[in-house]
Amino acid sequence: MKDHPKIKVTFWGVRGSIPTPGPATAFYGGNTSCVEVRADGELIVLDAGTGIRPLGLQLVSEFKDKPISLTLLMTHTHWDHIQGFPFFVPAYNPKNKLRILGYEGAREGLGSTLSSQMESPYFPISLQEMPGYIAFQELKNLDFTIGKVRVQAAFMNHPGICVGYRLFTSAGSVAYLPDNESFLRLKSKINSESDQHYAETLAYARSQDEKLADFVRGADILITDSQYDAAEYASHIGWGHTCVDDSVAFALSARVKRLYLFHHDPGHEDAKISQMEGHARDLAAQQGSKLHVEAAREGLEVVLHHPTKAAASKL
Repeated sequence: MKDHPKIKVTFWGVRGSIPTPGPATAFYGGNTSCVEVRADGELIVLDAGTGIRPLGLQLVSEFKDKPISLTLLMTHTHWDHIQGFPFFVPAYNPKNKLRILGYEGAREGLGSTLSSQMESPYFPISLQEMPGYIAFQELKNLDFTIGKVRVQAAFMNHPGICVGYRLFTSAGSVAYLPDNESFLRLKSKINSESDQHYAETLAYARSQDEKLADFVRGADILITDSQYDAAEYASHIGWGHTCVDDSVAFALSARVKRLYLFHHDPGHEDAKISQMEGHARDLAAQQGSKLHVEAAREGLEVVLHHPTKAAASKL
């Protein structure tokens, strides 16, 4: 069995809503959503929050004069997922090729949405002035490929049009669901038991959550929205985000191998996130699970290893 290049996932931005720099967020980081995946000869970037700026600087340092070719997958066009793009240095080099894929995030489409944040008086340089080769593609299908990497998408329970992605690599799969709210918890909170359709509503909500669990079932890595604790969620119902208790329950039901808590609330300092991480681990342990639970942090690298010859022979 020949050696394969390692599959690597790197977190560049793990925060939700708005960047939160400062000493109280230095460990987990204050940049908004951006994750890099190196897999099977492809460079794939998930979302363009402010974390894409340090990623771009690192790529320029790594590639030097060599051209960079990458695919940027957008989950949606809320500001915390696009605001770093104007500062992505590789987009200013005509040698580089950027393919930006996503589902329609505004009436005029993805390209228009990204360019609008760079129009005067908001930004001094327009998207059209970026000298890099930038190609936009509005996705129509929920199953497509990026080179040798197969990608599946699923729509999330989040305001507007929002998707999550699952990348199937030669060493395993990575599921990225940064913005999502449990259907069942949402519907059970906003509907009254006196509602004659209450039971039907809950049954539908439960089926939607189960459908999403099927989407990520068995994933090697699950990166998912875990913005609130259970008490905080009570005052944020319908905002499109998940409490950490639901993230763990979801990961356990889908039998994923590793769970990374993501989209940290801007009001959460490092100590709070560590507390939530500990609570999540306790919840998994109480179910007798060996699920690996970790709060995502900037700079964290996760490697997917290809199966050994012995393990591959059993497949």
